[in-house]
Amino acid sequence: MEKQEQRSRKKKPFGALGFSVVGGGIVAVALIAAFAYIQVGRSYEKAFFPNTIINGMDVSKKSVMDVKKMIALTIDGYKLTLQERGGTTEEIKGMDIGLEAVFDGKLESILGEQKPLSWAKHLKTPQSFEIGTMIQFDQNKFDSVVSKLSCFIENSEDKAQDAYISDYVSGQGYQVVAAKEGKELNPEKAKSEISKAVIDLKPELSLDEVGAYLSPKVPTNDPGLVSKVQTMNQYANTTITYKFGDEKKSLNGDTISKWIKTDENGKVYLDSKSVSEFVKDLATKYDTAYKAKNFTTSSGQPVKITGGSYGWKINQGAEADELAELIRSGNSQVREPIYKQKAASRGAQDYGNTYVEINLTAQHIYYYKDGKLVVESDFVSGNESKGWSTPAGVYALTYKERDATLKGENYRTPVAYWMPFNGNIGLHDAKWRSTFGGSIYKTSGSHGCINLPPAVAKTIFENINAGIPVLCYHLPGTESLTTSNGTGKKDETKAPVQPTTQAATQPTTTAPTTAAHTTAPTTAAPPTTTVAAQPNTPTGTTQAQAPNPFDDDNGPGVSKGTGKNNYGPGM
Repeated sequence: MEKQEQRSRKKKPFGALGFSVVGGGIVAVALIAAFAYIQVGRSYEKAFFPNTIINGMDVSKKSVMDVKKMIALTIDGYKLTLQERGGTTEEIKGMDIGLEAVFDGKLESILGEQKPLSWAKHLKTPQSFEIGTMIQFDQNKFDSVVSKLSCFIENSEDKAQDAYISDYVSGQGYQVVAAKEGKELNPEKAKSEISKAVIDLKPELSLDEVGAYLSPKVPTNDPGLVSKVQTMNQYANTTITYKFGDEKKSLNGDTISKWIKTDENGKVYLDSKSVSEFVKDLATKYDTAYKAKNFTTSSGQPVKITGGSYGWKINQGAEADELAELIRSGNSQVREPIYKQKAASRGAQDYGNTYVEINLTAQHIYYYKDGKLVVESDFVSGNESKGWSTPAGVYALTYKERDATLKGENYRTPVAYWMPFNGNIGLHDAKWRSTFGGSIYKTSGSHGCINLPPAVAKTIFENINAGIPVLCYHLPGTESLTTSNGTGKKDETKAPVQPTTQAATQPTTTAPTTAAHTTAPTTAAPPTTTVAAQPNTPTGTTQAQAPNPFDDDNGPGVSKGTGKNNYGPGM
């Protein structure tokens, strides 16, 4: 019996009625859920969707009135803190600028555009709005408050400073001095950014972050400025060392920096006038041309020789151009300047130890080669009584020519050895003379040339070259050095040479036994026109490089301005 009762408790299959009850329950739940969703949606007809942000404020599920109250509460007691350079701060209070809320229906418009039944999708998807007309202030009050801020008060110490080039520092050169930002505001920019911050009800504003400060017009990394510094340092870092024998003269940035200029377009250049002045100073100190020479004569007596062009002479124009180019290119070097003419040696005795010494007082000549006397002799110089005296001075032998003809309007005189040194004045053989030295020159001298015994002229000619210095001087008291037989003497001893006797003046070479002229002309008038003997440029001879101050002068006893070729004085 018990078992049967248990069987009677087994569930019986649902029928149509059972299914109907269950289905009705699910529908009811769905209807309830739908009703609830719609009801929630209806609530967003008067409130903003979830995750709604307006002007930075979370207005989720808040009505328009709630948002207005929030805005009003925010305005009450509002102040904007300005963060300024240097760590200072200042405040702008809302009440001081007439800050107030303005509602123009935009909140209602945003709310009206919501679709209440789509509220669910906003649970995870935020929406944001910016409304600029919700806040306003009195512009006049704003301008007044802002203008009184300390950051708006102009101060020269706060101004931005452009980057610039430093002064030259010895051993370091030039540098770019960094630009300084300063604390000077751009008034328009600053006011605009402050106004925006107030409208957005921001609690603070960094004037630096919004770029309200004036920036330097020339920044530290300005390409033009950097390029200028590089150019200036290239100039100033150049070192030019000039050699003048054992002396040196260095030119470096300490001086060059004073020559560096900038034109109106900002381009760096080297002041050419300063460069030329420097080269001129070099010439003044180291040139020896046209300067007096202190000379120890063969008699042992000192003499100061003035006149003549011999010596070192810098080509100032060419050297200034070359120096400027070296500085511009930064080409440091040790150099000699470009010369117009050179001398035998540096130092006080620029004539070296190979030279012709002509004592016009003693009428005696010496020729030294490498410090050794090659030949000495009496001679006859320019006719003093006619004003044709041979000028004193130091000159360079211009050239030498074999078998030249000295021409004038009244004569044609062939000579075997022609060696000009002062315009049309030169050394040459005078075979027509039988006597040399003494006082012959005073009344029966040449037109200015040095008349030599042929053997002496030959010896000098064979041992001399263009450019060799010729020293002509007067030395009162040495008249006793003269001889009268017209011969020369060759010796291997060095100067000084003591006065010689007549017998001691015989040269090692044989003097000619006859001469074309037994005596020099005593009454012949000077030629009206003479021109320098034109060299045939014989083999082995060279033209002197040194210019002569008498190049445009025909020399003593030679007339000028005839338009004819100029030849040497001749005799």
